[in-house]
Amino acid sequence: MRNAVLLATLVFVGCACSLPALAQDTNAPAKGKQLSPTQAIVESWNEVGNKLIAMAEDFPEDKYDYKPNPDERTFADQLMHMAGANYYLTNMLLGQKPPASDDLKRGQRSKAEVVAFVKKSIADGATALQAKGDTGMEATLVDPFSKDEARVYDFAYGFIEHMGEHYGQLVVYYRTAGLVPPASRPKKK
Repeated sequence: MRNAVLLATLVFVGCACSLPALAQDTNAPAKGKQLSPTQAIVESWNEVGNKLIAMAEDFPEDKYDYKPNPDERTFADQLMHMAGANYYLTNMLLGQKPPASDDLKRGQRSKAEVVAFVKKSIADGATALQAKGDTGMEATLVDPFSKDEARVYDFAYGFIEHMGEHYGQLVVYYRTAGLVPPASRPKKK
């Protein structure tokens, strides 16, 4: 009995001591190296951006004007709005004037033109963020509308969140149209 209690105590202590090490391993970057602040921001930007690009490319062109209810934007208009809004950040990072409006409409644009605009906005944003570098992430910007001042990385994460919100909305468009979003499909082996 005494050996069983001792063995149980040793197993418990061994497991308890190994938990912090396991937790550290699961939180480490996948590639085994620590990302710089700029790398982490660009990785997040590209991760959600690539999901939106995949949706833009995948959604059937004959459904690009689809919307779940009359008060919503169309699928294409959601993409145009999101991509247009990215230029608020990109232009600020490049010292340029923000666009006149982020509420761009599809208009007569084809699916290919919408996809190209989405891709360009993601690529331009990533390039502008990389150009800032880690030191530049600490610099402050003044929001041209609210006049609030914030660090570059705060603005960047706000725009990453904005893209994520539109990704979530477009998932609903997929589901209500009877489709499965690309990121939700089983992975091919």
